[in-house]
Amino acid sequence: MQTTFQIAGRPIGPDHPPYIIAELSGNHNGDLDRALALVDAAAQTGADAVKLQTYTADTITIDVDRPEFRIQGGLWDGRSLHDLYQEASTPWDWHAALFERGRGHGLHVFSSPFDPTAVDFLETLEAPAYKIASFELVDTPLIAKVAATGKPMIMSTGIANYAEIEAACAAAREGGADGFALLHCVSAYPAAAEDMRLGTIEALAGAFGVPVGLSDHTLGSAVAVASIARGACIVEKHMTLRRADGGPDAEFSLEPEEFAQLVADCKMAHAALGAPRYDRAGSGGANAMFRRSLYVVADVKAGEALSEDNVRSIRPGLGLAPKHLSDVLGRRATRDLSRGEPLDWAMVEAGA
Repeated sequence: MQTTFQIAGRPIGPDHPPYIIAELSGNHNGDLDRALALVDAAAQTGADAVKLQTYTADTITIDVDRPEFRIQGGLWDGRSLHDLYQEASTPWDWHAALFERGRGHGLHVFSSPFDPTAVDFLETLEAPAYKIASFELVDTPLIAKVAATGKPMIMSTGIANYAEIEAACAAAREGGADGFALLHCVSAYPAAAEDMRLGTIEALAGAFGVPVGLSDHTLGSAVAVASIARGACIVEKHMTLRRADGGPDAEFSLEPEEFAQLVADCKMAHAALGAPRYDRAGSGGANAMFRRSLYVVADVKAGEALSEDNVRSIRPGLGLAPKHLSDVLGRRATRDLSRGEPLDWAMVEAGA
């Protein structure tokens, strides 16, 4: 059972802050300068990594006029696969500049390869890790090819059934991957919050013994932050400079200011986790003195009986616990008591 792995020396697992990946995808809109600006913006958000997608329209599909090659419904209704991927692909001759820019910021830069030639290409760029996209999870030869690089892997599980996830994990382990993680994912663009089933994160971690995260295509950041409470160690989210600029993924991407808030909120959510405790740890310990306790609220002469007129449960909490009120009422004071003194047993005669 492996509950932690590393990417470029950065430990990822339940005991570490969430690893946040800014997915650039097609939000460069065909402009290298915009792609570089996205990398710069991702660095400013506090993200840990930037992820690309490495394919061409011809390595991921073919240009043919058949119904099954055309998208029906959703964000890309009516578009052919070849046309969509032609628009969304990141040119391979941009990759070196994007890797260099990200590394200059201290970001991890890696990619999702979609065929063996992409793996070979990314190896020339010394990618520190690899991502297997949801739709490629059934391509166990591709997973084996990636695993053989000896690099760590992250694999999305969107649209896969249990047996397919199991086969993908076996291919990664047997292929020699230097550890891997799974990402729970709902492959809808955008995905509805009510369809996210975040309990799957814990189920995957229990079933496969690896770090599990979330590849999130919902609108906004609420689901991503909520995933941390269900054990997500990684959050991958699409990022764009401005949704108004359009692009194939713009609708379900976060702008830089929103992404920065997601990073901060996910880290805060993780910091708030911990094992159940029933004590005064943290600031609550200091505030315990302001709880209620028994105090003398009117002067009492030695030998005078304590009553509800001269002893009450009030704040602060330096006297006897309120539960002892019935035990002290009717007993006599062992000395003169002044209004405002916290009551203790030495001030009260012993009971019969």
